[in-house]
Amino acid sequence: MAVDGVAESSCSIQDSALLARFLEKNPQVDVFEVILVDVSGGLRGKWVERANIAKLCCGGLKLPLSTLLFDIWGRDPEASVFEHGDEDGIAVPSIRSLSLVPWLKRPTAQLLISLRDIDGDDCDYDPRTMLASLLERFKQQGLTPVLATEMEFFLLQQERDGDGTPRHTEGNTRLQGIQAGQTYGIDAMQEMADFMHAVRDACVEQQLPIDTLIKEASPSQYEINLYHQPDALLAADQAVLLQRAIKGVAREHGYSASFMAKPFGEQAGNGMHVHCSLLDKQGNNVFDDGSEQGSELLRHAVAGCMAVMEESMLLFAPNVNSYRRFQCGSHAPLAPSWGYENRTCALRIPAGSTKAMRIEHRVGGADANPYLSICAILAGMLYGIENKLASAAPIEGNAYDQLTATLPRYLPDAIERFANSKILPNYLGTNFYRHFAVVKRQELAEFDRQVTALEYDSYL
Repeated sequence: MAVDGVAESSCSIQDSALLARFLEKNPQVDVFEVILVDVSGGLRGKWVERANIAKLCCGGLKLPLSTLLFDIWGRDPEASVFEHGDEDGIAVPSIRSLSLVPWLKRPTAQLLISLRDIDGDDCDYDPRTMLASLLERFKQQGLTPVLATEMEFFLLQQERDGDGTPRHTEGNTRLQGIQAGQTYGIDAMQEMADFMHAVRDACVEQQLPIDTLIKEASPSQYEINLYHQPDALLAADQAVLLQRAIKGVAREHGYSASFMAKPFGEQAGNGMHVHCSLLDKQGNNVFDDGSEQGSELLRHAVAGCMAVMEESMLLFAPNVNSYRRFQCGSHAPLAPSWGYENRTCALRIPAGSTKAMRIEHRVGGADANPYLSICAILAGMLYGIENKLASAAPIEGNAYDQLTATLPRYLPDAIERFANSKILPNYLGTNFYRHFAVVKRQELAEFDRQVTALEYDSYL
């Protein structure tokens, strides 16, 4: 299936025209950053000179398909990279992602790409292609997912302490010690007004639809929410590009922005919550039946998300540090659960107009690959709908007190649950499953070889 509606050639006539108009409107741009998102969420690609950018629309840009499988440090997956000769893939541009990069001094533009193999077939472990394929399955059901993401991050000083610990940009040592972050604080936002306005301006330039900017619970922690989109691939693209914009603007202002799941052990971590509803062919929200409880289809989708949650944990929490978020009372769930207007649950059904009835999926960390996290959510919803699964009763009150923690709590457990999945490979593909498990085992082996400073202090 073609990504972004692109057929046999890399660019349609319409996309070629859009590129030509962009070049005419922006004669100052002489460098294009062509960006490929790998399975670990890393941004890979090439810088392309203005004179050569049109070749991208003719299949003239290639990258090894193994680029999609780099680990978090940008290394090849040693166990699988050479099994097909490390062959090239052909770049397929997403012209609608073409935009200026306003935080760079040199006039620069950016755009996202996917990869196909030399025969022109989509690469089935390209995260953008995987998401596009899932959307096609929803289309066959007459359904269109509508998504919005909430992205938490820390704004830190660029210079770290001698032991590598990051430094806050907000509060003094005493306030940081009691985890005082001035949640929703307007004055705290004003203290970072120049940065926040620069992020907003960058998002306007790049057509990233910001909904709200928020001061979060920890010192130096913030949240930016994107407006919902009736195109899940576009919503995922925007989540990736929002993170890139935040990081870029932070560097420009002398800060460092981090989406690390848990930079500070005693303070709140960074989540990426995803809101999702489904529209029918007439544009009606199928989760809305006029009642405060929502439709039967809502409960099928909830049941499916809960059924796949444990085996898809590696997609929501892909790193060693990811699992430090999951602590009792931390607003990060420990077991599959759902409830109405209940933030102790993994799946929250927000209150409000029934026309906006939706699922807020609260498991994923901000360190997760947005494409893969959204794939896991949509696969669960589709599984529940296709099989008409019945949901458990919604949780009332504190879910931490009522449920046994069953979500994997450490990376090795999550890798094994993922590798032995029974449901998700039918939606995400066995090829992706095999490769992603290899990548994550390679990363885990690296951490297993490292001896920490705490171990030296404790045991030496």
